[in-house]
Amino acid sequence: MNDEEARLVEEIRTRVQMLQRMGRNDLLLRAIGVPALEELRIEAARGNLSPLHITSDYRFFLTLYNNIEVELPPLHKAVYLLFLHHPEGIEFKKLVDYRGELLHWYKETSRWMSLAKIEEGVDRIVDPLDNAINEKCSRIKKAFSDLMDEYRASYYIISSHTKRHLAGSAKVWYERLKVITLPRELVIFDNFS
Repeated sequence: MNDEEARLVEEIRTRVQMLQRMGRNDLLLRAIGVPALEELRIEAARGNLSPLHITSDYRFFLTLYNNIEVELPPLHKAVYLLFLHHPEGIEFKKLVDYRGELLHWYKETSRWMSLAKIEEGVDRIVDPLDNAINEKCSRIKKAFSDLMDEYRASYYIISSHTKRHLAGSAKVWYERLKVITLPRELVIFDNFS
């Protein structure tokens, strides 16, 4: 931070404290604006993110929260691992392209299940006419949301990210990717990748 930035930070801090002493949080909110406030809340949450430790037997632990376990069924873990390994994101409609990889993760997370049952579960996930992927993502979201506030949870869940593409001058198309935004340096894998 340079001198000008430091002066600006101090001026803002002083003005915020003045408004708060006057009991005018309404004016403070108007000055900051709701979109900026949301960005600040998300940035504050980012500073308190826990590493996600994934053990060799595919148990998920949040190390900063007393190693609390994020409990998920095997198929949900397989979906989560698939998205963790694709930080660029995946479109739900293209999940069939990831069938082999999802099958691998499901076999790993459910070692005692029959291959027919595993394949049936994966086929439902990659079927664009089945709602199974949305159900799994909702359950994953709930598992993390039950353990932390919504801002921190937003980094751990599978969420939407839309990429806008221009094809020529008159055509615009969107890629509706699903991603896990948790910085990958916070993901700790035991003996696999």
